[in-house]
This record gives sequence, structure tokens and C-alpha cells, in this order.
Amino acid sequence: MPVLQIENLQIAYPGANDPLVVADDIDIQINAGESMGLLGESGCGKTSIALGIMRLLPPQARLSGQIWLKGQNLLSLPDQEMQRIRGKQIAMIFEQPATCLNPLMTVGDQISEVFQFHASYSSKASKRETIELMGRLGIDAPEKRYRHYPHEFSGGMMQRIMIAMALALKPALLIADEPTTALDVTIKAQIVQELKDTLARMNTSLLLISHDLGIAAHLCDRVAVMYGGMIVELGSRRQILITPRHPYTRALLDAARGQEDQLIDQDVYRLSKGCRFYPQCPERQSVCQETTPAMQNGVRCFLAH
Repeated sequence: MPVLQIENLQIAYPGANDPLVVADDIDIQINAGESMGLLGESGCGKTSIALGIMRLLPPQARLSGQIWLKGQNLLSLPDQEMQRIRGKQIAMIFEQPATCLNPLMTVGDQISEVFQFHASYSSKASKRETIELMGRLGIDAPEKRYRHYPHEFSGGMMQRIMIAMALALKPALLIADEPTTALDVTIKAQIVQELKDTLARMNTSLLLISHDLGIAAHLCDRVAVMYGGMIVELGSRRQILITPRHPYTRALLDAARGQEDQLIDQDVYRLSKGCRFYPQCPERQSVCQETTPAMQNGVRCFLAH
């Protein structure tokens, strides 16, 4: 049984005339211990999918399709049951750790709360587990740092604290949304390696939300590339990075290598038909403008088919 199975997911918001669809026809499967990267430019719908899995989207969001976590349909659960699942079976690391930590509590107490709230640990047991976890994630002198407040930590150390909170109860699935964006290159490499080692040790599955191809290459077994709210290519890390088939994936790789100045995600949601990459695609044909290509053999492109 897959840890995460997403089937035909659509996320939309009410619009003045037609609904604004920010993610459409999303199919993802992640097995136990597997890591998948969801890559694409800002605005392509990656974070909406992550928040949809966590059931943290605004009330006006409309979700259709299926999201299964170890055989349990998350979209059918009452809010109280979903609250118990968050943190215990599925956890999320956000992009800016400084905005997620409580400045009035020590970091040790914040991690310990996870053990006490979700697993009914005693204060003594939760403190012991917290100190051990902080040490495993590269925090020096964890007994001392347990009593420190968030402002006493660097950005890299705060991200380690967020990882510790997310992985405290060894969830089946970790969602990491741009976990190293605010970090310098050296610290980023350390965090990525520590995260990779910890996930392997816990056999926790990963859904990485990122625009950074380098991090995906280091962390992920498989990669899904998004454009305009849809997955346009899905395959192994090696296949995506070495032999990409969709024109957008090739353009994304060229941009990462410095061969293009930038990619600008146009207002694709106004396109009522056809391939959403059509206006920018250098290989477009007339059929691409008239018909939306289906996902076949891991790629959504008439030319590749």
C-alpha cells in the first residue's frame, strides 16, 4: 500500500465568472521510504497541493478527487480526526522557520509539546526524546540549547528545530516546502544531508516542494514537474534530469544551468483549452492550442507521445 496516493485532485477557488483552478488532474503516488520532488516555478500550484494534503487550505477552496494516506481518505475525515493525523502520521516543514516558531517559548518546550500532545509522553520523557533528537540533527550541546529561545538560533539552526518538530513522532510522510530557501549554500548542504540521513533512518517518505533542482537531485528518488497547475512530466530523478521529454522540463533545466535568463509563468489559468505551456513553447503545433494533452507514459505532451 502506498503511503500517499493522490488521484485526480483538483483545487479551485470561486471566481467572478468561472472558478479559478490552481491545481488540476493531479496524480501522485509515494511508497514507504520513497522521496518525491514536486518541482516548478512560483505560482504553478505546488504549495496548494501540499496544503491540500494537510487540509490547511482556506475555507473557500474547493477540492475534488482523492487523497489517501496509508489507505485512509483524508478528504473525508472530520476536522478533529485530521488534527490528530497532523504531526503524528503526516508532518510539514515550512519555508520560513522564524515565522513558525513561538518566540515566547523555548525551542525545547516547543518540540516537547509534540510528544506530549500527540503521544501523551510525560514531561520527563518528552524532554529526554527532544534532547536526543536535537543532537541527531546536528545541534551542539542540546541539553543547553533546549532552554534557548528561537531568536538565539541562526537560520540553519531554526530549520533544524523545525525538522526535529516535524520528525519527532516518526511520521509516515513528511512534506517539506522549500526547506532551504533562506539558507546560505554551506548550511543548505548540511541541512539537506542531515534531512536525507534522518529520513532514511526513520523510513519516512518525503514530498519535497521546491524550485531547486539541485536539492531534488540530492534528496529525491522520483520527480514530478509542474506547470500552470498541472503535472507535465513525472519520472525517475535520472530520467528527469538527464533525458527530459517535456519542453518545459528542458527549459527549466536550461534556466538552472544559466542557459536562459528566466522563465516567467504567464497567466495560464485564463487558457480554457489546449496545452498550458503553448504560449511559451518553442516546439508548439496547432494541435497544442486546441486540445489539452493527456498524461501518457509520464509526460503530458503531444510531441513526446
